[in-house]
Amino acid sequence: MADPIRIANCSGFFGDRLSAAREMVEGGPIDVLTGDWLAELTMLILSRTRARHPRGGFARTFVTQMEQVMGTCLDRGIKVVSNAGGLDPDGCAEAVAEVADRLGLSPRIAWVSGDDLLDRVGDLAAAGDLAPFAPDGDLGDPAAYLTANAYLGCWGIVEALTRGADIVVTGRVTDAAVVCGPAAWHHGWSRTDLDPLAGAVVAGHVIECGAQATGGNYSFFTEIPGRTEIGGRARFGFPWAEIAADGSSVIGKHDGTGGQVSIGTVTSQLLYEIGSPAYLGPDVTARFDTIELTEVGPDRVRISGVRGSPPPSTLKVAINELGGYRNGFTVALTGLDIEAKAAFAEAAFWDACPHTPDDFARVVSRVVRTDKPDPATNEEATALWRLVVQDPDERKVGRAFSNALIETALASIPGFYGLDGGPTAASPFGVYRPALVPAELVPQYVHLDGDAPVLVESSYPGP
Repeated sequence: MADPIRIANCSGFFGDRLSAAREMVEGGPIDVLTGDWLAELTMLILSRTRARHPRGGFARTFVTQMEQVMGTCLDRGIKVVSNAGGLDPDGCAEAVAEVADRLGLSPRIAWVSGDDLLDRVGDLAAAGDLAPFAPDGDLGDPAAYLTANAYLGCWGIVEALTRGADIVVTGRVTDAAVVCGPAAWHHGWSRTDLDPLAGAVVAGHVIECGAQATGGNYSFFTEIPGRTEIGGRARFGFPWAEIAADGSSVIGKHDGTGGQVSIGTVTSQLLYEIGSPAYLGPDVTARFDTIELTEVGPDRVRISGVRGSPPPSTLKVAINELGGYRNGFTVALTGLDIEAKAAFAEAAFWDACPHTPDDFARVVSRVVRTDKPDPATNEEATALWRLVVQDPDERKVGRAFSNALIETALASIPGFYGLDGGPTAASPFGVYRPALVPAELVPQYVHLDGDAPVLVESSYPGP
């Protein structure tokens, strides 16, 4: 039986602390460095980057982090598993290889493909193989999709590590897959080892969002020691999971780092983005109602007892499309007659605007009563009027819209001032459409050393 494997997280989202990779590699012993760079919104952001730069569809901050720690990882035998490949795992792997060449290093870099369904999604929809995630969901028009990526599981990662990869780059996989994959590889689990897999999924779910497991965004933050100490303790450490052969784990953080690992912080993260006690994934259904938590030391929490059952026959698909454009502004309303001032300011605005409210696809006008009845300061005497518009026509919600507010500045309410710093341009917004696709239709492929891609089935082999 293999010793437990310590898997560290260094990113909870694209834009997380850049120094976290170095902190986790140099701050204590670890076996694997992982992270999550891909929120649903991130795929849309990467699609816009790729539209400007053909090889820009991945999280470049990961490449910067590899430049900082790659040599140390190779020296210490630390594997790296990352979903920073986004829409272009091949390009991300190539960028990491370029860094390695520049540093005089020779890591074996694998990348996993198969999640990107954009070129196939029209045919899948036409064949009835693409279904809304929710019964009342709407798939929209596949021709309008900007991204369509299936959530792959851990077995492509397992295959890459088995073949000797030092660094594994994926596109869209489940957040827990980057943890479950190294654990399954290290312990030699099979696809039918459902209880250990479920335990690893739970451990992966706990550490996937970085410092949220060590006290970040924690409702009981006042219980965290040193949280107001400038100089280190207010800078929470990132978590790691030490996963045993039976799938049980210990969640911890490097000694001397800020934050806290407690039953409270672990429970808080366990409940994050959970819709049911049966946590569905591509590799296993983890039963969150079987989890047992035990505090086993300072900043150490053991997770045990997790049971697993077979995964569903479908994979979730993250679909993004351009929803249109929006613009808006906020005006301060100070003093008496707040509602009357809001009505006057809005009427003056629409008289100046080249379009009427009915011309826009959506208009939201709201008065936010931040003022107090007996104010002691100007701030306490101020409410806010917020107006936001949306439309497919970028020009309609552009500067002609926001300029109309500026035109009323001397012909509107007393004490008029806006909070947006002048006329603003239209900004695009996305629409997220989750969907389902049969897992058997989404094979994944492992690419390593320029050899022919290795096929890895995504569907569960059991009954």
